[in-house]
Amino acid sequence: MVARMKNLPWHTKLVLALLALLPAWFLVASLGTKFGIWGWQFGLLTMTLSGGMILLALVGIAALVSLVLAWRARPRRKGLVTVGIIGLVAPLAALALFLAAGAKGAANPIHDIATDTGNPPAFSAGTMAARAAAGANPLADYQTPLGQLALFKERVSPELAVKNHAQIITARPDRPAPLPLGGASRAEGVAAVAAAMGQMGLTDIRPDPATGMVEGVAETFWFGFRDDVVARVGETQIDFRSVSRVGISDLGANTARIIELRQRTGAQLGAASR
Repeated sequence: MVARMKNLPWHTKLVLALLALLPAWFLVASLGTKFGIWGWQFGLLTMTLSGGMILLALVGIAALVSLVLAWRARPRRKGLVTVGIIGLVAPLAALALFLAAGAKGAANPIHDIATDTGNPPAFSAGTMAARAAAGANPLADYQTPLGQLALFKERVSPELAVKNHAQIITARPDRPAPLPLGGASRAEGVAAVAAAMGQMGLTDIRPDPATGMVEGVAETFWFGFRDDVVARVGETQIDFRSVSRVGISDLGANTARIIELRQRTGAQLGAASR
């Protein structure tokens, strides 16, 4: 293997080195953020987005040069041409993922989702203190237009600036709905939510049967982003809320989480009634 590498032309070696660096770069950016080596702004914005785009461009340029040189070489070596093609395809595929994430971000402009937009479930003082200690985004008033919220007013289009959280959530085609309690008691509802959160891998789960509130923390595998989740078990239904601590768009993660939590809670209630 070493002998074969020595026989490769310099441009092919460069492409192979850059291709090896590509996944390593994004892995380091993600895990460095997750384990607190640097802040999420540096890991996501600087390393992944800014640095990642520069690296993708370098890989693409090097691969194009290598492909041209390999194609013109005589005798033509099929393996060298293949490396050049792979070097072009890899950054294009990564760029497609970036563009898809950008489109998903545009379709999910907020990061605070609740099933009750008129009176969203509130977080406990303990959760609010944890959010403050982490430098988390302030919780939004659901009735205030985005253009009047400091976090959004310089970042949203004029069309979005006049809309509030309640309107954006209500207009979602996948808007999550409250879960009817059916014949279950409030205590059974609290237990079902706590069990469902545990199934989903949430941590710091805190059920309070007296108030009907259940809280937990969700953490992403990549980057270790944390979202706070709360459920309010009332007399007839359970309402859910999931809020990201950092970032502007949640890429749909909070909506998907509430939908899954609702389904799992319903399954728990169904199992308890049998």
